[in-house]
This record gives sequence, structure tokens and C-alpha cells, in this order.
Amino acid sequence: MPNANARRLPLPEPVKHSVRSVHSALGQATRGARTLPTFVVAGAQRCGTTSLFRSLAQHPQVAGPPLRKGVHYFDTGYHRGLDWYRGHFPLRALVRPGSGRPRIEVGESSPYYLFHPLAAERLARDLPGVKVVVMLRDPVERAYSAHSHELARGFETEPFERALELEPERLRGEEERLRRDPAAHSHSHQHHAYLARGRYAEQLRRLEWHLGRHRMHVVESEAFFADPERVFAGVEDFLGIAHCERIRFSRHNARPRQGMPERLHARLADRFADPDRDLAAWWGRTPVWRE
Repeated sequence: MPNANARRLPLPEPVKHSVRSVHSALGQATRGARTLPTFVVAGAQRCGTTSLFRSLAQHPQVAGPPLRKGVHYFDTGYHRGLDWYRGHFPLRALVRPGSGRPRIEVGESSPYYLFHPLAAERLARDLPGVKVVVMLRDPVERAYSAHSHELARGFETEPFERALELEPERLRGEEERLRRDPAAHSHSHQHHAYLARGRYAEQLRRLEWHLGRHRMHVVESEAFFADPERVFAGVEDFLGIAHCERIRFSRHNARPRQGMPERLHARLADRFADPDRDLAAWWGRTPVWRE
């Protein structure tokens, strides 16, 4: 099956918006004939999820939402309903095996899924058997990158150290509010959780509780960008798709920024020492940024 995602051409934003609107209307009109994902890349934010998904989109046995990598259904769009979600994906007739064609695995990538307190439960309920890929990164570098990202998007106005000081107050009670009201949305929980998102083990345990360890595959951003062929082969094995030699690997969504002051990096690395030990205990090995 030809993979449209692998042949994307850059379009001006107004044109892209129009194309998305037309495709969305068509998807909703035909949603009853469409499939649901068999896998998701669930995060973490600023850990290379876009780069990994763009690589997967080149694979002849992978399809996803055209013109976008993620739908954000299980975090901020759950009130729209499963039929709305289904409308973003390919027609079932195009992904089922037949006439010598293997089954096409369908996926999306929404990096807030890992951190949102209800996403794992929703995934398990609505997508039985779904496989979840998680990407992790040195949490110090992840936090700094996330701040630059939110600053550039206009979701943050404070400098990095001040944003870290404000984080406990910004997030106080927000997870509990999201749990109490499934229709609620929290701007700070989504955009200002610089340190909280780096406590990976608690998020992975929540995912494991709802889906099971066998349906999770965890990779490190550092390893993916250093040796993409090897790491990607592991993802192919996890998804049950054939090895493809024609994948072109590149880095997406990287933002230029000044380096972090050494004293601040050392202070944050110390702050993440216990969460990283917790991650190592869950994972059964030391993450590469602690080796």
C-alpha cells in the first residue's frame, strides 16, 4: 500500500489548514468505515517522538493520520467521542491484509498521553490490544527543551529558573481536578510541567497497570539519535512489522537555544537522582544519561 505520510510536501499554513479541514470533513463523513490505531507513540514530550513517528510513517506497513502525527484524543479531546477519533484514520479496507499484502499497522503520536492522568486508562478501555511506544530523554535536558518549546509557542512567559520555581504552584491540584472532571483541561498541567514530566517511572507504572508491560516498548532519545537503525529495528520488532532498509532518519522539531548553565544543570541532575534510580529499578537497567 502506498504510504502517503512518507511523501509529504511542505505547504503554506493557509493551504495546510484548508486541506486539513477538507480531510477532516471527509474522515467524519466516512468514519464508520475507518479503522482505529493498533499503536500509539505516547511521549514523552520533547524526547524525539516526532522524529520517530516520521520515520515510522515511511514504513510500507505503517499508516497514520494524514497531515498530522497526533490527534490528542486520549488527553484533551476525549469528550469528542470514539467515532470522532476513528474519523482521523485510514479506511479499514486499505489496511487489512489481502492479495499478498501484509496487514498495515495504524498509529499516531501524541506526547501528552504519557503524562495525562487519564490517558492510560482510556487507551486500555477504547483500544484493546493497542501497543504503546514511549521515548525518554535525560530529564534535565527534556525540561530545558520543553521550556524553550513552550516559550516559542507563547504558552510560557517566564525564564527557565523562574518557571521551575512556579511549577509547584501552577500544578497544585491540577491532576486531581483532571481526574475529578474528565472533560476538564489544564493549561499548566499540559504546558508547565517541566520537572513533573521527567519523573518517568510513575508514568510508566501507570501505563503498565492499565495495559501490561508486554504492550509497552521504551526507548531512549539519546540512543535513537546516536544509532537510529538499531533502535528503529527494535520498534519494528515490537510492532510486528518487517524490517525496512529504506527509512531515512532525521531530527524534527529541534529548537536552537543557549546551553544550560553548568551549575543549574548539576543542581537539576541531582534533583532527578532519585527519580532516575526509580526508573532504573522499573526498567531493570540504568538509563543512558546516568551511565
